[in-house]
Parts: sequence; structure tokens; C-alpha cells
Amino acid sequence: MKTDDLVKMLAAGVEPIDARPMARRFRLALGAGTLIAVALTAGILHLNPALSRYLSEPMFWIREAYCLALSAVALVAVHRLARPGRRLGLVPAALALVVIAMWALAVVALAQASPQRRPQLVFGATAAVCPFLIALIAAPLLIAHLWIMRNLAPTRLALAGAAAGLAAGSMAALVYTLHCPELAAPFIGIWYLCGILIPTMLGAWLGPALLRW
Repeated sequence: MKTDDLVKMLAAGVEPIDARPMARRFRLALGAGTLIAVALTAGILHLNPALSRYLSEPMFWIREAYCLALSAVALVAVHRLARPGRRLGLVPAALALVVIAMWALAVVALAQASPQRRPQLVFGATAAVCPFLIALIAAPLLIAHLWIMRNLAPTRLALAGAAAGLAAGSMAALVYTLHCPELAAPFIGIWYLCGILIPTMLGAWLGPALLRW
């Protein structure tokens, strides 16, 4: 049999795969992970009693936008890396732009503050625990993202695992804002990012073992 004939035979009757079941599975896993993350925050850490007052603070919304933007970029990375042959494209540049924008705000805040005030802007009252609490909240989200990717066909396993961890950490940081009392740009630019990087590195380590197919 000629190669062309074999290709035609294999291609005959091929129908497009219905993506709807996988999309439903993605939504269910992500929804379950998010609900568990919110439950951890509300049940163990408790919601910030001053949260309603924070709604009038511009930095509250900047903090939310920062976490939301990181989550959106990370989800694009997960979507692309979950399938073979997909390029990241502008994802790394978009990720760097979001981080640099927050760092720029941090530099402005530090430049405008008095020398005595600067340590408070950087460390706040929770720097010692913030990254680890974000990583804790990210755990169910990381499991959800890895489970989703395992059911697809990632080929760059460490990078795919890192994307899953980045998405989990970014979404966990967004959930953590329900508890966190810190609004200073330097604090958010340093310690939130550290908290996001913990599940990112964990995902990169777990990816080759858990995402192999």
C-alpha cells in the first residue's frame, strides 16, 4: 500500500472531537478548587473585618486587578500548554508587564514615603506568613489545574506544571485578598509574588511526574 493511500484510509471518517465535555470538566474542576480555596480562607484565616471599608481605597482595587491580571495570563498559559504544538506567544511578555507595573507603583510609593515609613510599606504586618498562606490556599487550585492538564496532552511537562502552579497561585492570591489587611504596593509586589512563585515552582517540579501520558 502506498503512503498516500494509507493516509487517505486513516483520515477517512475522521470526525471532530467534541470539546464540550472537556470544557465542562475544566469548569467543574476550577469551580471546585476555587470553592475549597475560599472555604480555607473563610474558615481558617477568616475574612478581613475591614473589607467593606477597603472597598473605597484605590489600592484595594489595584491589588485585585493585579491578581486578576496574573490569573488571566496564567490561564491562557495553561490553555496553550495543555495541548501539543501550541506556542506561548505573548504570554511571558504580558506576565512581565503585569509584574513590572506593580513594581513601578511600589517604587513610586517608596520614593514618596519618608525613610521611617518605608520598612512598613515593604514588610507590613504579615510579610512572614503571607507567601505561605497564599501557597496553602493555592493547594486545591494546583490539584485542579494539574488534573485538568493531565486529561489533555501537554508535551512540555515542567513548563506546563509551572503554568498550572502560576494559575493556582495567582487565583489563590486573589482569594487571599479577602483576608489580607495589606494594601501597600511594595508589599504586594514582593510578598504576593513570592506566594505565587511557591506553587509555580512546585508545579514545575511535579509536572514531569504527574503530567506524563
